Amino acid sequence: MTSIDSSFDALTRHNHHFEDVAEPPIATEPELGTQKKPIEYEPWHSELLEVFIRGQLSLAPIMPMLSLAIALTASLWVDWWTVAIWLMGAFGSHAIQLILCREYFKASRSPQEQAEWIAKISASELLQAVCWVLALFTFWPETDGANRGFLTAAIVLVTAVRFLVVNNFMPVLIAGTGVTTLGLLARCLVEGTTVYLSLGVLVLSIEVLFLFIARQLQDTARDRVLYRHEKDRLIEELKLERDRAEIEREKAETANHAKSAFLANMSHELRTPLNAILGFSEILEREIFGPLKNDTYKSYAGDIHHSGRHLLELINDILDLSRIEAGRNELKEEPVHVNEAAQEVVHLLSMRASTKDIEVTVSIDHRLPKILADRRSLNQIVINLLTNALKFSPPHGKVEITAALTPAGGLNLVVTDNGPGIPPNEIEQALSSFSRGSFARKKAIDGAGLGLPIVKGLMQVHGGYLDIQSEVGRGTSVYCCFPAMRVLSGPRAGIIAAPDVKTDSQRKLIRITG
Repeated sequence: MTSIDSSFDALTRHNHHFEDVAEPPIATEPELGTQKKPIEYEPWHSELLEVFIRGQLSLAPIMPMLSLAIALTASLWVDWWTVAIWLMGAFGSHAIQLILCREYFKASRSPQEQAEWIAKISASELLQAVCWVLALFTFWPETDGANRGFLTAAIVLVTAVRFLVVNNFMPVLIAGTGVTTLGLLARCLVEGTTVYLSLGVLVLSIEVLFLFIARQLQDTARDRVLYRHEKDRLIEELKLERDRAEIEREKAETANHAKSAFLANMSHELRTPLNAILGFSEILEREIFGPLKNDTYKSYAGDIHHSGRHLLELINDILDLSRIEAGRNELKEEPVHVNEAAQEVVHLLSMRASTKDIEVTVSIDHRLPKILADRRSLNQIVINLLTNALKFSPPHGKVEITAALTPAGGLNLVVTDNGPGIPPNEIEQALSSFSRGSFARKKAIDGAGLGLPIVKGLMQVHGGYLDIQSEVGRGTSVYCCFPAMRVLSGPRAGIIAAPDVKTDSQRKLIRITG
């Protein structure tokens, strides 16, 4: 059994044009109008047949040695010519099978040819079995019970050896051990005595048990083959998907680089004419070089100026987002107080808040520690969040900016409004580029959907994250959570903010070692 298992393990390391075979077509004979049924064949038969063939080749000397031993023993009571003829038949049938086994691996075969080879190997096994059965009748002595017992035991031994070699392939096993068992049973029936009849029943029972065990072994071997091929198929599919994903990733990276290059190259080309549009429209709107005789022209100039500024802000947002996505948004870190950043932004957007009579309050304790951040990025975060809050808050609404330390030592900057809120299923969408919620689309509110994605990207660059808590009809709170490593509490704040610490590298080193 060890030899068979090792042969099977060796087999599983090779692929033999097996995976893609299909059921052989049914051949037809047009002149007769009938169908010719092919030999029944399953693809896994080929691998189990190869297991048998490898085992047969590795154990090739055993059967000739058994044949020679039985022939030499039988020569004690049978003439040499009979023994020699039988021995030549035994050697010849065994040689035929070995030749077929060696020829098997020399060429690939179609499913129909594979089925024919199974029939050939089974036929060679049948021929060997017939030779062994003939020994029961050719060498059988008339009176000597000891010699009869020897022949019976020898054929039983041969049957057991063949079972060990062929154990997991039923077609060959039945052709071999089935014939020898029937021969033994016939010999016992010819004798007709009680002992031989009992022996025949015993031999038949053992053969049935052997066949049952062999069927279980074949099913187990079949399942191993099928599972291995299924595993190989899944591995191949996984490799294909991996390669496809790699190709798509490279395409996406190429497209992203092309996009970033396009935006970088076009920024100057877009901003140059916009500056002229903004400058001349502002001159016309303010009537710097003299009054306009038609007030409609003045109104049109104001519309041009407003639209130009909106377009410029959109271009700036797109460029900022592209830099963040490309990982080129470098931080110029310095100690910053969130209260100062919030106050600056509120002052900057005070005119926009007053147009809707929205009350903006900053409730940040001045005793909060500073954070190590990029001042421009922090201002941009607050500008985007406050702009969104003002945009969606109703007239006479309220917007509040707060900040507090977290239990983990971080710092939360929160912008809260009493606007319409964001439905839970749209929060994730709101963080996607160029995505706008249902309320913004319904009310036709200006914006390209870049504010929150830019804030999210800037927070990630700072090692923090963005969180949105909203309730429909009640308002929205946007949390910017800075990590504890950026909060300058204790002695670190004084060291990093010291006048002699002049470079970003020095501040980073102090922050890491501190």
